Amino acid sequence: MRFDIITIFPNIFNSYFGESILKRAQAKKLINIQTHDLRHFTTDKHRKVDDSPYGGGPGMVLKVEPIYNAVKSIKRQVTRKERTRVILFSTRGRTFDAKTAKRLSKYERLILICGRYEGVDERVAEHIADEEISTGDFVLSGGEIPAMVVVEAVSRFIPGVLGKYESLEDIKGSYPVYTKPEVFYPTTSRKRPRTASPRGEQVTRSRKRWAVPKVLLSGDHKKIEEWRNG
Repeated sequence: MRFDIITIFPNIFNSYFGESILKRAQAKKLINIQTHDLRHFTTDKHRKVDDSPYGGGPGMVLKVEPIYNAVKSIKRQVTRKERTRVILFSTRGRTFDAKTAKRLSKYERLILICGRYEGVDERVAEHIADEEISTGDFVLSGGEIPAMVVVEAVSRFIPGVLGKYESLEDIKGSYPVYTKPEVFYPTTSRKRPRTASPRGEQVTRSRKRWAVPKVLLSGDHKKIEEWRNG
């Protein structure tokens, strides 16, 4: 599966996509993530991607022309067999969830448009994007973080990306998990007089005791399953 991300800050993605699960998925050629600098699709010598809004108001608006050129250029590479979806990140979009991620994983190519500044020319939503997506009831400076969210959430539904398919929460469910040690004693510290210790601090064991639920240590898989299901 291929993700094409249109942004004015392509370097933002380097660290996140270069680590952990997404790095391995790219190395295995299960996914292909490409970023596209919106400025490369401008037609003026200043490479201007935004302008003031018609009707007045604060801030700047991303122009329709470079976004249109970017999407058109990417679509030229799409084969007839590739199912493609163009997504615009917007506070007015449908809230992103696991069901949406699973639906989007059925496509061969996702083109993700990251807005910035005061917003994106509405003609992008009306004529270029297939749908608008919001990652929640809050406002960010741009669509780059939502793009990271969508890429990871969608990728997890692609066979082979996760070590085990059962790791998907809609398969295994969501429940509290624990690991060693069986009992953890949080420590407390208090200041010592300067003459007492060069470290100036004394660490003592707390009376608190944080233990793993006994049912998880029982070996009774039926009881464990009942506990996890609440």
